[in-house]
Amino acid sequence: MQILSAKYVISSAEVAQCPKPTLSEFAFIGRSNVGKSSLINLVTGTIGLAKTSGTPGKTQLINHFKIESRKSEKKPRDSWFLVDLPGYGFAKVSQENRKKWEKMIEDYLRKRTNLINVFLLVDSRHSPQKIDIDFVNQLGEWQIPFVIVFTKIDKEKPGAVKRNVESFIKELSETWETPPRYFQTSAEKKIGRDEILTYIEECNKEVEGINFLDAK
Repeated sequence: MQILSAKYVISSAEVAQCPKPTLSEFAFIGRSNVGKSSLINLVTGTIGLAKTSGTPGKTQLINHFKIESRKSEKKPRDSWFLVDLPGYGFAKVSQENRKKWEKMIEDYLRKRTNLINVFLLVDSRHSPQKIDIDFVNQLGEWQIPFVIVFTKIDKEKPGAVKRNVESFIKELSETWETPPRYFQTSAEKKIGRDEILTYIEECNKEVEGINFLDAK
């Protein structure tokens, strides 16, 4: 897949403010400080599209970006939305704001009719964290399609990354009959971009021609 353009569209405080669900949509979410903005910039090939910050909890709204892509030079253009969702976890926010974010995220995930897939980001440098496992299981309960993206694989020794990834998948096997599909990425080393874009392309092909406005 070739990314032709990636443009910011809107930031929404609730799902009702999001753009009309006319295009397929792919959402990125993960624990605070997991490297989400850097990965989005890598996937889109657009430096600074998603704002990176060393401060957890920087993303506080539902951010939509319109992506124009095509499979090859002779193929027609495809348009789709990439969505940057607020992180979950240890962001230093009030209990009131935390609950507001949780409701906003749940409403978006469960009500957005054109949401094709969620990319759930997990930091590969750490052993399985309960908060990530719980979120995976929650997506399963809500029957939301998703894949796991292990980030920052360049920040730890390959052996440690391998152990952490395998431990995470093993822990999921206790509640999942078939483990979710996953990718390993590094924004700095530009690892995993092609695999993610190919997956998005495959998903878009599967829903080609669907009228999401009628999918209620």
